[in-house]
Amino acid sequence: MNGLFAGIVPVFVLIAIGYGLRKSDFLPDATWRPIEKLSINLLYPGFLIPAIWHADISGGGAGAAGAAAVTTVLIISAITLLAKPLIRLEGPAYTSVFQGVIRWNSFVFLPVIQAVYGPDGLAQAAVVIAAMIPVTNILCVIVLVRWGADQRAMSPLSLIVAILSNPILIACIVGLALNFARVPRLPGLSDTLELIGGAALPLGLIVAGAGLSFAEVARRRWTVSAVSFVKLVVTPPLMWGLCVLYGGDATAQGIALLCGAAPGAAASYMLARQMGGDAPLMAGVVALTTVGSAASIPILLALFHLA
Repeated sequence: MNGLFAGIVPVFVLIAIGYGLRKSDFLPDATWRPIEKLSINLLYPGFLIPAIWHADISGGGAGAAGAAAVTTVLIISAITLLAKPLIRLEGPAYTSVFQGVIRWNSFVFLPVIQAVYGPDGLAQAAVVIAAMIPVTNILCVIVLVRWGADQRAMSPLSLIVAILSNPILIACIVGLALNFARVPRLPGLSDTLELIGGAALPLGLIVAGAGLSFAEVARRRWTVSAVSFVKLVVTPPLMWGLCVLYGGDATAQGIALLCGAAPGAAASYMLARQMGGDAPLMAGVVALTTVGSAASIPILLALFHLA
């Protein structure tokens, strides 16, 4: 357990550094958007493509964890949609609740996997991301179109273009295509991508910290707390249990558990802002789940004997 803490602490230290840099104005506000754009459009795809390309997606590893993750998202999405009449929130706020319970921050998830399970676990986790990204993006965009503010002008074609132009989704598709085609490692190209991707995780953590905002947590504490409860307490054991049901081995079970315990995604704030969601509420959910995941991850791994 001491090794686990030693591995996870640097992850949240980097998040805290990002938060401190933003709050101290060490870097101007205008600086963070280009850094975020660089991470999402270049560094993160540079990590995902070779990780998925060279991952073993057969057997009781990545396949079981990915199936468990997707099934969990579909179950929680269905329950949240069925509960819409009981959730007394305006449409834009509801979209942020929906995003909050199913989206997760892979910039935080992947370094924790690396700390706990090493390179092999990291490769399996990349495959889980490839399974999750299309499902969560499509569901969230549909909900935002239905209940977001002023989305009536968005055509089905523009929705499809918006989803398919996501650089993370494109990277996942490319990595899976290379994996399924059994393309061998290509000297030069693979090395270049891995060098680019090496900067993705640490910089992504700093960017995640810089994007945290706690202003909305106190003002809308009940809504933020309810979403965080589902994200950090309900989702991890559900995802773990499904992974066990699908025949996942111990590593796959741990990956599924940690995937469920990952905090809300900073990208959900940007999507809420672009498509008429409740962006301040989304920022509060991301902030509280990020802090909460730091405490919950070691506890969950200990409870399920996966540390």
